Amino acid sequence: MDQTGYRRGSFQSSTSDEDMLEIAGASLDFSMADDDPPLDREMGGFSSYNGGGMNGTSTMMDFLEEPLPGVGTYEDFNTIDWVREKSRDRDRHREITSKSKESTWALIHSVSDAFSGWLLMLLIGLLAGSLAGLIDISAHWMTDLKEGVCLAGFWFNHEHCCWKSNTTFTDRDKCPEWKSWSQLILGHAEGAFAYILNYFMYVIWALLFSLLAVLLVKGFAPYACGSGIPEIKTILSGFIIRGYLGKWTLIIKTITLVLAVSSGLSLGKEGPLVHVACCCGNILCHLFTKYRKNEAKRREVLSAAAAAGVSVAFGAPIGGVLFSLEEVSYYFPLKTLWRSFFAALVAAFTLRSINPFGNSRLVLFYVEFHMPWHLLELVPFILLGIFGGLWGAFFIRSNIAWCRRRKTTKLGKYPVLEVFVVTAITAVLAFPNEYTRMSTSELISELFNDCGILDSSKLCEYVNDFNSTKGDDLPDRAAGPGVYTAMWQLALALVMKVFITIFTFGMKVPSGLFIPSMAVGAIAGRMLGVAMEQLAFYHHDWAIFSGWCSQGADCITPGLYAMVGAAACLGGVTRMTVSLVVIMFELTGGLEYIVPLMAAAMTSKWVADAIGREGIYDAHIRLNGYPFLEAKEEFSHKTLAMDVMRPRRNDPPLTVITQDSMTVEDVETIINETTYSGYPVVVSRESQRLVGFVLRRDLIISVENARKKQDGIVSTSIIYFTDHSPPLPPSSPSMLKLRSILDLSPFTVTDQTPMEIVVDIFRKLGLRQCLVTHNGKLLGIITKKDVLKHIAQLANQDPDSILFN
Repeated sequence: MDQTGYRRGSFQSSTSDEDMLEIAGASLDFSMADDDPPLDREMGGFSSYNGGGMNGTSTMMDFLEEPLPGVGTYEDFNTIDWVREKSRDRDRHREITSKSKESTWALIHSVSDAFSGWLLMLLIGLLAGSLAGLIDISAHWMTDLKEGVCLAGFWFNHEHCCWKSNTTFTDRDKCPEWKSWSQLILGHAEGAFAYILNYFMYVIWALLFSLLAVLLVKGFAPYACGSGIPEIKTILSGFIIRGYLGKWTLIIKTITLVLAVSSGLSLGKEGPLVHVACCCGNILCHLFTKYRKNEAKRREVLSAAAAAGVSVAFGAPIGGVLFSLEEVSYYFPLKTLWRSFFAALVAAFTLRSINPFGNSRLVLFYVEFHMPWHLLELVPFILLGIFGGLWGAFFIRSNIAWCRRRKTTKLGKYPVLEVFVVTAITAVLAFPNEYTRMSTSELISELFNDCGILDSSKLCEYVNDFNSTKGDDLPDRAAGPGVYTAMWQLALALVMKVFITIFTFGMKVPSGLFIPSMAVGAIAGRMLGVAMEQLAFYHHDWAIFSGWCSQGADCITPGLYAMVGAAACLGGVTRMTVSLVVIMFELTGGLEYIVPLMAAAMTSKWVADAIGREGIYDAHIRLNGYPFLEAKEEFSHKTLAMDVMRPRRNDPPLTVITQDSMTVEDVETIINETTYSGYPVVVSRESQRLVGFVLRRDLIISVENARKKQDGIVSTSIIYFTDHSPPLPPSSPSMLKLRSILDLSPFTVTDQTPMEIVVDIFRKLGLRQCLVTHNGKLLGIITKKDVLKHIAQLANQDPDSILFN
């Protein structure tokens, strides 16, 4: 048999059993460079994985007495075996504990092993916080670069440039050190030509930033696009996507995130910061053996890294931990909760030390409200919740329809052109309106702001009657012309944000959804807040206001309505509840507003769930065909294991390997002719009594290495999985013992087991496959893919939709 041909055939990616997605080839060792195309190295042979000095002198040795490099690892686009990984970690821990009693050095090793998890969390927090600070500072500077430049130093943004200026407080944004492009080129800032020049420069810079971002993503790290949260949810559920959390993805995502946010596109940096933090976690895992070699342990670290990502995105460490628990994590033991909290704390502390916004806060839109809210205000808060739920459901349906169109038409072949067109439209529409021209974070900050005496914003241009001013709190006042102008501009901004975000999210640039969703809700909330404020001012004698809102009192806080609206819209899109409320009150520092936030978040979730059950991340997981088994959904159908297992009726019989009667050539033939990721091992084809389960990958590596390293192994050599070799004539060639790669305790169910129990087993134990027996005899196999197909069929969806397109 041609060895090279066999080798090439054996490593073809497939679409059977657990090979669910087909993008690149397979990679043997996760500890290798994550971003290199794996097949380039491996087509040449197994030389990288042979391991050192193995002697094959004994004719009947167990060839795998020492673990072989590559055995027990997973190919790309495969699901990990949670049970096996946890069992391995327990064995490793038992061994370290037993050795720690033998010597001082072993005791030190045991202590360092226990401490390594906390050290890893510390490193992740420091790196994630530092990168978040770098991204914040760079994005702030480059956003202002579209409008002008600082003569005192081009690296200063507009705000920092004017810090040392002697201008008055009201003219603080018009300092002589900051020059708009028209002032720099034409020498003056007034007139139609100056306006057109500023407009032109704004659009040119926006196009330059976005094109640079999409070209970097396309050329160096295709995985750096999007928010990354759907893929991270899938990876945390046990799926392997090599390179998705690699060094190139981290570098390119960090750079292009700054460019994408600075371009003025309707996207945020908060979602991608979770991806950036998880990349940090994955890369730092390689420093510690116990995380590098165990996929389940690595996923515990990634859960903590996701918490650190949200912590630096919103300055909300507790919210970050709850987000990881509620939204992204699949397996979240108590130990991971503590470590997530520590990583989130370190990340937030690091970002606070960097102080990217110069206001001693972790986010640009931190606010503090002082006025209490009244029970009757729950009605407009619930109305905002209904708006958030309706907008969330509308956005998800529209965005998924557009992304599906992108996948199935020629549009998907021109990502650079798509980014160019969307950026051009966004920039052209954004510049004339000051509320869309500013960055979305600044817009949210403006909308959350509670108007004070010194505020010069249009939103605070009320008719002042200073005779009624008491202390710092300003009473409700009549709206001036500036407020009415601001309302019209905000209404136009709302329409633009609602529609342009649909086309922006999912493009081939890093794009988060938290900030655009919050902006939509904050605009709607501020408008409703101003309306309520004016209603209370002009009609304070109405029954609904008479008990609590007298003339000259400060009753309504429009900024609070903006905050509640932001929470409602974010909840409608993502379906977050507990973590959302905690993030919002950490943002605002106001515990007394938890009830309005809870009311809006729950209303928004109920309304959105009534229209469509999936949040945006789950919808994108389903659109991309990732094999994600949702733990929150109930399985209520009365089907049995025999209805789902393969082979079905009229299918060829199940491919099995016998325990002691097949030759190397027989096994190689099975591997070449099938594409399954594993094979049941039985006593004999006649009896079909189950012995265990062996993975295709382990079988290939073991047979290849035995042919090279063990003397006397030829095509006619018998492979056996038993403790003792079978009796054979003296003239027969050496036998190959592969018992050590056999899983002797595969999960089995009977053919009459209800599918709701099978689905629960797959969810709670993270299985890859489950064998089906009848009266102790092997009958068939159910893989995770079969379960997902079955669920899709029962939901009247295309069962092949779970295969990656």
